[in-house]
Amino acid sequence: MAAPSGAASCEDFAEFQELLRVMRTIDDRIVHELNTTIPTASFVGKIDAGQTCKELYQSLMDAHTSRERIIKNCIAQTSSVVKTLREEREKAQDNIALLKQLRKEQTKLKLMQSELNVEEVVNDRSWKVFNERCRIHYKPPKSQ
Repeated sequence: MAAPSGAASCEDFAEFQELLRVMRTIDDRIVHELNTTIPTASFVGKIDAGQTCKELYQSLMDAHTSRERIIKNCIAQTSSVVKTLREEREKAQDNIALLKQLRKEQTKLKLMQSELNVEEVVNDRSWKVFNERCRIHYKPPKSQ
């Protein structure tokens, strides 16, 4: 369930979204993962639920951290492009192509910023499900 760790393309928003979609697979499948790996009361002795929850916790932490890093990196890159385009626009106010490019980049920046909100919702849902199923088997460090 490892997420791809390749460099994110911030140029194309559709590609950026696709990368996040693929990286969110662990969150999308957490209920299934917990149902298949955390034993019910009748199978409790056959599987080390504590170790399984610990591994899942680490996988979730890694996935959430890498996605947040990618989103923030793309926001920073796009913000820089918007800033540069604004400066160019000040020098050439009658350049329509430049204005269109600036508007396009500003829209992309807003969409990327909204991905931070999506990320927060996805993460909250995953931690809620994780805590419901793993709280008796594994206590994560207090850094969460």
